[in-house]
Amino acid sequence: MTASVSAPVTAPDAAVAAASSGTSPWKRAREELWRRTSVRISLAVVALFALMALTAPWLSALGGWSPDTFDKNAVDPYLGGLPIGSAGGISPDHWLGVEPGTGRDLFARVVHGARVSLLIAFTATAVVVVVGTTAGIVAGYFGGRVDAVLSRLMDLTMSFPSLIFMIAVMSVAKDVNRIVLMTAVIGLFGWPGIARVVRGQTLSLKHREYVDAARVAGSGPWRILSRDILPGVSGPVIAYTTLLVPGMISTEAALSYLGVGVRPPTPSWGQMIAESVAFYETDPMYFLIPSTFLFLAVLAFTLLGDALRDVLDPRGSRG
Repeated sequence: MTASVSAPVTAPDAAVAAASSGTSPWKRAREELWRRTSVRISLAVVALFALMALTAPWLSALGGWSPDTFDKNAVDPYLGGLPIGSAGGISPDHWLGVEPGTGRDLFARVVHGARVSLLIAFTATAVVVVVGTTAGIVAGYFGGRVDAVLSRLMDLTMSFPSLIFMIAVMSVAKDVNRIVLMTAVIGLFGWPGIARVVRGQTLSLKHREYVDAARVAGSGPWRILSRDILPGVSGPVIAYTTLLVPGMISTEAALSYLGVGVRPPTPSWGQMIAESVAFYETDPMYFLIPSTFLFLAVLAFTLLGDALRDVLDPRGSRG
């Protein structure tokens, strides 16, 4: 007795099905995503954080404090610099309280920390996606020695102890732009994952009828890659990209927590969490506030990425 197994829906197959029903695949994907409550909430949280990062200088000015301004009147020197008042010094003057010891405004530091954390996460993700997608498409389409060289490079990069290397490089480098260096180091080790996904998709697409037709019609390799292969792998790439962002945010926070990331006085969520460890018993709000922002950002991007993967890459969500 034989059992029929339904083939996974790929981007070209989805396009054909959508064409027969008169609806574009991207429109159907948007409608499916919008029906999910988790997606709508995640999009709202992501938009809020992005807006907060873009308008950080105006938001801190609205609160009346810059992230580096000390307010000695907000801390008690006789109690080791603990904030004056309850809940970490939350008051009409300091909306989220103040930093113990220095009296720096937490609201200003959190919104500027969002700018730093999201800038590094988005830029590193862009580097990973561009390099990984390019390498995966080239390896999958051309095959042979090109595929062998790129595949071995992927294996070598993935087998390297990336976290130890990041810590070593960030510790040794002194007089450099920390944001640029973190972006480059994180991107260096992040591209093989998406390259493997794209390579597998390209291997399944390069023998499709519409690709063979383009080849017979005289289209060159690069035209086929950009016009026929790239649109076919765009769904999994978009889903993978959204799942990359929370990992990048966590990596930046971890490096800053370990003291090798963004350096003071530049604020960062990971750096704030590291500094708050010494006060978690006497001033728990100093620990809870940046931790909550970091948790919400990672959770929102993770939920959004899972939903995008389910809709745009059903084969990947099964595997």
